Amino acid sequence: MTHSLSARLRRLWLDVHLWIGVGLLVVLAPLGLSGSYLVWHDPIDHALHAERYATSGEAQLPVEAYAAAAKAAFGQRALLSQIRLPQKPGDPVVALGRIAGAPGPGGRPRTLNAWIDPPSARVLGVDEVARGFSMTMHRLHGTLLIPDVGRKVVGWLGWAMFASCATGLWLWWPRHGGFLRGLRWRRGASQLFNLHHMLGFWICLPLAVLSLTGVIISFPQTAERLVGGKPAAPAQRGAQRNALPLADPVTPLPAALAAAQAARPADRVATVNWPQAGERPAWRIEFRGKGPAAPQVLVDDRSGRVRPTGAGAGGPPQRSPFAVWSRKIHDGTDFGLAWRTVIFLGGLAPAVLSVTGLIMWLRRRSRRRALAAA
Repeated sequence: MTHSLSARLRRLWLDVHLWIGVGLLVVLAPLGLSGSYLVWHDPIDHALHAERYATSGEAQLPVEAYAAAAKAAFGQRALLSQIRLPQKPGDPVVALGRIAGAPGPGGRPRTLNAWIDPPSARVLGVDEVARGFSMTMHRLHGTLLIPDVGRKVVGWLGWAMFASCATGLWLWWPRHGGFLRGLRWRRGASQLFNLHHMLGFWICLPLAVLSLTGVIISFPQTAERLVGGKPAAPAQRGAQRNALPLADPVTPLPAALAAAQAARPADRVATVNWPQAGERPAWRIEFRGKGPAAPQVLVDDRSGRVRPTGAGAGGPPQRSPFAVWSRKIHDGTDFGLAWRTVIFLGGLAPAVLSVTGLIMWLRRRSRRRALAAA
């Protein structure tokens, strides 16, 4: 590559990198900062609402006991739609109820949560969490609080962040000297310059991974098609999400659980989803699995028999392992403290790099004007 071509490419990548960092600072900063907050969502929720997690032991009662407790707690305010059994020892049982009426923030159905003590079925707390600060952070991170097209906007911002990582790595690479030369702190006379280059290099690859997985989450249909999956149509997903649970299913809960357990006798039940109003209502029982996607069984509400899963069978489509792993990588689920810490730093990085880059750019403009005046 000739020197002139290399210089032109460098100038091009510098312009791209600059305008992404400075031009998109207003949206990339809250996107990253909200992601950093969500990494520690569970510990923060435990600290702020300790009463919800004050369980008295690990022993569990039949699911029917939790269903009865949740229905009594919800009263006329909500219809019971889901029960999640404890994921680990000490966790409460969590019941979800659908609130009828107008949708909540972000156009999603309103839900009421109940936290239940596993050994006693005592209700520890009831709240509509969608109206809380944490769920606002979820909506900010997922849609930037933009109705309808917000998720797609976030997806394109993910591509922009990935381009910023790629151009930043190109600009970081030492023009004179080997790779190790670039790892030195003193790349320039300015401490701000050194901070920008050092932080940008060490967070570049993790931030690129988080950006790509964010794109996959924002464009699930395209991502599924790329790996050979069969995603549900938007209209189908919307109908499933907005359908109300049945107040009085034909197949009672114990019978549905027995049929599902008979289909997977070696697995433990993790989540029970009530049948929803529609042409083919069915109980959806999810089990704990070793793979990336939780196995599930559909029990037809009218016949009480197990039927095939998937969108064609009247149930939600099974997500591919590719989509499930992308979600786990992006939010740090099951990846331990080290990766969650990297995600936290990756959320802070866009704001720090954008601000330091903006200051460097303003200083450079000031120097050029001074030279032109001289």
